[in-house]
Amino acid sequence: MPILNSINQMQEEMKEWRRDLHRIPEIGLQEHKTSEFIQNKLKSWNIDFKTGYANTGIVAWIKGNRGNGEKTIGLRADFDALPMTEKNSFDHKSMNEGMMHACGHDGHTTMLLGAAKYIKENPEFDGTVYFIFQPGEEGFGGGEKMIQDGLFNDHKIDEVYALHNWPELPLGHFGISTGAMMAAVDEYDIIVKGKGGHAALPHLAIDPIVIASQIVLSLQTIISRFLNPVDNALITVTKIHGGSAYNVIDDEVILNGTVRTFKQEIRDKIEKRINETAKGIAKANGGEVEVVYFRKYPPTINSKKESVFSSIVAKELVGEKNVQMDVEPSMGGEDFSYLLNEKPGSYLYIGQRDSNHKDYLHTTKYDFNDDLLPIGVNFWVNLVKNFFKK
Repeated sequence: MPILNSINQMQEEMKEWRRDLHRIPEIGLQEHKTSEFIQNKLKSWNIDFKTGYANTGIVAWIKGNRGNGEKTIGLRADFDALPMTEKNSFDHKSMNEGMMHACGHDGHTTMLLGAAKYIKENPEFDGTVYFIFQPGEEGFGGGEKMIQDGLFNDHKIDEVYALHNWPELPLGHFGISTGAMMAAVDEYDIIVKGKGGHAALPHLAIDPIVIASQIVLSLQTIISRFLNPVDNALITVTKIHGGSAYNVIDDEVILNGTVRTFKQEIRDKIEKRINETAKGIAKANGGEVEVVYFRKYPPTINSKKESVFSSIVAKELVGEKNVQMDVEPSMGGEDFSYLLNEKPGSYLYIGQRDSNHKDYLHTTKYDFNDDLLPIGVNFWVNLVKNFFKK
């Protein structure tokens, strides 16, 4: 299935949109300029939309001209950036200090805008397409907040789909699973409380750094010795804060980290073992521990029927050999999981790697591959066409 000519002709225009968005990155739920940019495009194309979801989120819709069918499909793109300083030197680099589109959300948004423009001009279907422009994906739970603000109450959406660029895959290839795509994301704080004192008199103190060090090492054994080796999970300590002087034993150390899992029972077991491990070690050393555990995003689990359907569309577009089925799940997190918990649907990776685009997501030299734009738009358009035929 070749890329439609009219979509190819939009590539330069879409490149401008994408690069304009790249210049104005904004952090989750505060993406006011980005939201305004999207709204202005939708207005210029006379596409209906509603705002007020998760502060800056937008839902647009286009009704087909082939009848008054009740069938509906939702296409989602995220549009927030990351709190990172960009180290690229090209003309469209970030103009906002300490903010960067390092995950390609500028490209996701552009592809969905391109699809909306094309479908508005070619509405040959019976039903309604919803375009979900979502803020706050990067740790702010924007997907959940959009649902809480009435996304599925205001709009009858039967199925939901999302695309995410993937630097590990070559340009234009697709990756999809009929099950797990991304892990559940949890975070924890472990506050280790000892007894401060002079570093030259350690026997009069209870050293929280020694306790914290034992906890860090012991947390690793939860994965290696308490879980079935076939169950994918990880525990990572990402921050350690403690101490104030060379000759002082402080009275507190704080550990922070993340947990990634795919199964609810494993999630429960790890939370329990972190508590037991930390408190047991602290008690054995005469100290105390407070553990605060935050359950963040649920796992992103595709529904089988919708994933098979979307993979067929992808294969028709780029060829069967360029669509990787049962792709290995990522330990990263994604709040499209909240939408998939409410509706059947599928989350797909779309490859962007070529000789000029080798940087991974969330790195300071990353940039979205503009050659991907017409491929992504073509996928959305053909997904919609095939959805209303099935």
